[in-house]
Amino acid sequence: MKAENQPKPKKREDLGAYGNKTSESRLFRGAQDLQFMIDLVLRVRPARRITDYPSPEDLREVLSLAEVRRYTRLWFDAEEQPTGFAFVDQSNNLCFDFDRQRAGPGIEGEMVTWGEQCLRDRMAEGGNRITLDASCREDDREKVAFLEDCGFRRQNLRTLHLLRSLDQPIPEPRLPEGFSVRVVEGEHEAAALVELHRAAFGTEEMTVEERLAMMRVPGYNREMDLLVVAPDGRLAAYCLCSISEEENERTGRKAGYTDPVATRPEYRRLGLAKALLLTGLRALKARGMDTAALGTSSENESMLKAAESVGFRIESSWLWYAKVVE
Repeated sequence: MKAENQPKPKKREDLGAYGNKTSESRLFRGAQDLQFMIDLVLRVRPARRITDYPSPEDLREVLSLAEVRRYTRLWFDAEEQPTGFAFVDQSNNLCFDFDRQRAGPGIEGEMVTWGEQCLRDRMAEGGNRITLDASCREDDREKVAFLEDCGFRRQNLRTLHLLRSLDQPIPEPRLPEGFSVRVVEGEHEAAALVELHRAAFGTEEMTVEERLAMMRVPGYNREMDLLVVAPDGRLAAYCLCSISEEENERTGRKAGYTDPVATRPEYRRLGLAKALLLTGLRALKARGMDTAALGTSSENESMLKAAESVGFRIESSWLWYAKVVE
């Protein structure tokens, strides 16, 4: 990512139309602003929520994308100290966080207004009718009420977060004859990994830029970026495992991740996802972790079944909301 290290705002004309008497806001400028956002997350969230999206690791990943930086805004108090941020990511999800003790009144409403304007800009460029989406923990009644008051409508889709203790036995991974597991060789495989992801999820959203961003965050370890190779040499499935030392230091946990996981449609029901998960669990345990986590969609029944088959259990559920922007 281009590190510009611009100074904090000094001039009123820098700030746009999202200020009030106790706070001002401006567009994202560079590496210093990214650090502002990470520090704010670490400051305002309780330890158990540090890993909620967007976590510090997530911020480093998504803010490496020019498309996301373009739609990121920061808020500051009268002393020019950061009090909040909001961005619309590459999938049109509005993400925001702020310091409730220091932020100006109405900051949440300003953030939604910002997200709506970002979406209008994207629709003007692309011409497609899309919605502004947002998510929150199912038990976060305050945010649920806020989103609904702002015109967001709850969707049937949920995101499920699952945990698995690594103290339990981890069976030996098994693959069909002719299939094998290997690690990603390097960034030169990014295009092939994108093609695999798109085929597995039936989407065009993943790009080479996004995959490279995932491979360039501090917590990335190529030895835990796992692939299943079919007998004919095709990439059949993948599982990207990771450990964030920063998050573990803040939460006091020793946790790692075994997601995302994806399998080409023609290779499903062969146990490839299960084998990758077991391989990932062993890799995390070998690196001193005691807990594994993963997230999946409530609509992805096959992934949920594979996760539960290796010992994962649902820990929390996130609701999704959508707002039509005229």
